[in-house]
Amino acid sequence: MSAQVIDGKRIAGEVRSEVKLEAEKLRASGIVPGLAVILVGDDPASAVYVGSKEKTCAEMGFHSEVHRLPGRTTQEELLELVGQLNRNELIHGILVQLPLPPHIAEKAVIDAISVEKDVDGFSPQSTGNLVIGDESLLPCTPAGIIELIKRSGHEIAGKHAVVIGRSNIVGKPVAMLLLRENATVTVCHSRTENLEAIASTADILVVAIGKPKAIGPGCIKPGAVVIDVGVNRLDNGKLAGDVDYEACLPAAGAVTPVPGGVGPMTIAMLMHNTLKAARRAAGV
Repeated sequence: MSAQVIDGKRIAGEVRSEVKLEAEKLRASGIVPGLAVILVGDDPASAVYVGSKEKTCAEMGFHSEVHRLPGRTTQEELLELVGQLNRNELIHGILVQLPLPPHIAEKAVIDAISVEKDVDGFSPQSTGNLVIGDESLLPCTPAGIIELIKRSGHEIAGKHAVVIGRSNIVGKPVAMLLLRENATVTVCHSRTENLEAIASTADILVVAIGKPKAIGPGCIKPGAVVIDVGVNRLDNGKLAGDVDYEACLPAAGAVTPVPGGVGPMTIAMLMHNTLKAARRAAGV
């Protein structure tokens, strides 16, 4: 029996529909959720991501600002813009598109975003709130992963979840969120010994390592839920995940495709966070 294919496009559509409906209610009371995106330089992939965010804001009925800055922009100039947006009452969420040019310290810029407007959930305060379980805006991709698992009908509580990857953007926060959902969590990484043996004990396997088709069927427990976060461009131009999708289908109980799995959830959760930040700012 082949695995359930978890349709990220469909589930992201559900989230977006819910956000749009709530945003309409908020607008009826005179509050328009506002998102500001800052793009520094002319990285083509970043430009595509920013365009997609701009388009989605329009679909949601959000106020949207895109600040496109030249690559020569100084760190001081960027921090000044972040400060202005922190003080702008029309803006509820601030997102600085990464990567930034090498002469700008990413950490300094992320740290400068007000925690109330940190819709990426990357700041130290947001991260601290996540770890201790306080209310916070959650990182979009990890939060999207939890939604994918839940909305495709899979229980998290009591399950053994293995996360392969320990990045600050996906690996660590998704491990914390799985723990919050009462899973027993193991984190594996490049120095892990017997990785295949550990992975093959997972009821839920989340893979975020950035290596195409690195995880094969030997890592999959029969019936496991497999969430593939990787997006890798192959020599033939096609996209592939970190999981060898075709090879793992027979063993897995459910698996996300690449593309069309985790990816669509990231922008959907960004919209969710912006709405949440707007509601908080309005005290509703």
